[in-house]
Amino acid sequence: MSVRASIPGRRRCAAALAATVICSAVFTGSDPALAGGPPPPRVAVPQLDWRPCSPGSTFDCATAEVPLDYAAPGRRTIDLALVRHKATGPGKRIGSLLFNPGGPGGPGTVQMPQNYEAFPEEVRERFDIVSWDPRGIGHSTAVNCFGTPEEAAAWAARKPAGFPVGEQQRAAWNAAFKDLYQRCLKRDPELLRHVSTADSAHDLDLLRQAVGDRQLTYLGISYGTILGATYANLYPGHVRAMTLDSNIDPRAWTNHAMGDARLPTFLRMGSDTTAASTLEQFLTRCGSTGTDHCAFSAGSPQATRSKFDQLMRRLREQPVGAWTYAATVSDTVSGLYTLHPGWTELAGRLQDLWQGRVPAQPAPLPAPPVPYPYLGDEQAGAVLCGDSPNPRDTAVYPALEEAGAARTGDPGRHWTWAAEPCATWLTRAENRYTGPWNKPTAHPVLVVGTVFDPSTPYTNAQAMAEELADARLLTNTGYGHTALINTSGCVNAHESRYFIDGTLPPPGTTCRQDTPPFATPMPHGGVAAGGGAMSGVVSRRLR
Repeated sequence: MSVRASIPGRRRCAAALAATVICSAVFTGSDPALAGGPPPPRVAVPQLDWRPCSPGSTFDCATAEVPLDYAAPGRRTIDLALVRHKATGPGKRIGSLLFNPGGPGGPGTVQMPQNYEAFPEEVRERFDIVSWDPRGIGHSTAVNCFGTPEEAAAWAARKPAGFPVGEQQRAAWNAAFKDLYQRCLKRDPELLRHVSTADSAHDLDLLRQAVGDRQLTYLGISYGTILGATYANLYPGHVRAMTLDSNIDPRAWTNHAMGDARLPTFLRMGSDTTAASTLEQFLTRCGSTGTDHCAFSAGSPQATRSKFDQLMRRLREQPVGAWTYAATVSDTVSGLYTLHPGWTELAGRLQDLWQGRVPAQPAPLPAPPVPYPYLGDEQAGAVLCGDSPNPRDTAVYPALEEAGAARTGDPGRHWTWAAEPCATWLTRAENRYTGPWNKPTAHPVLVVGTVFDPSTPYTNAQAMAEELADARLLTNTGYGHTALINTSGCVNAHESRYFIDGTLPPPGTTCRQDTPPFATPMPHGGVAAGGGAMSGVVSRRLR
């Protein structure tokens, strides 16, 4: 779920974990499958009736019917919405590659088509690329706590943009998210208990069977890495090839299998630290070039850092339209996700604010082959807050924020509040997986970590590679969230060989991105201020 900045008319980024969420997860889970025992009872494999998503579309859509509760598969069922692009190489097809775009809450039916061209060409030739809206999300059976769009908009208007600043905003924030949970509890309490990562891992194995593959070929980015790691340990014999890109440390996500969390999820992960170091790189790179390449440059790294700090202080007292201090901090963190054109666009927005102008609206994204679904904050929140423990006392967060700000500056405030709404979300996942993480898989896993990632630290990729029984770490020396949308021909080549024939990169392999930051002049006529997260942006929800 996301507690995101509501900047009017801007797109919400559906990019992995930049989301802020609203829920609190307390450790539960007695299902033997989730405690490392045998998988749940066998259920019928869904029959997929693939049809073009829209007339003339190259993407096909289908719906899969799966159990709500895998411990009682004969009871209620729910629907999963799927999308597919067939392999483009005649006679070369190997099978299907299932893709999760992150979040939690990323709608695969929207984000996979919008990011399809980012998949390596060799992979697109050899595999059907298949994605889906996870349970609780988007076009699947979704967590939706409002009767009308107008109700949802009225609720969103009650909470501060980005994160709360000051006692009055904190009270409004907590009241809004407490109300949201109560609304959700009234509408479908059973669904709230069954949108965990483990539930989605069971869904993933049914989808593997539904597309006709004996073993799973999978790419998960950001939150999709914890889903992949969960799958690999629930179904270790079913892993054919699995790439986990921009990783979450499983022990940080699960709070070391404990329910009483002292720190919120993203501070345990170190998201504040990595966002701060990436922001420092952004300001250094920007200040090391001229305004023809980076609009916010002040002529040197030190002067550009000072300019940024001055802008943040000014916005605390004098917002520019809807661009408050908190909204701008959250937009800055989100804007670091995509190197090209995200960093250039972020610099343009910051320069507009420096000059007292409201940044221009971004150009619209290409329309996906399906209608945009409802993606309220409650969807990602139901997953994160039911799955990953967070402090349950709202009173501790102001002190955590100040400690985070002392350590990492403005990003510390953003990431402290990212999971704070979980304090007032009381539903816990019935089937939460907390380990072990080292079950031997049928084939090794490829772990990709980017050094300057504003959301999931490189140290989390190192931890994932160490936790899994058989994994190889590929280091991406570069910037942004996920190697998928921040192009490296080197990473693509290694991923392609791994997916096609299982060849891993040699131990210690390091890749670089194809184009460094601010390498080309800005477009003539200025910068089109964009959303700055994944290219698979759905609408503007700063996560």
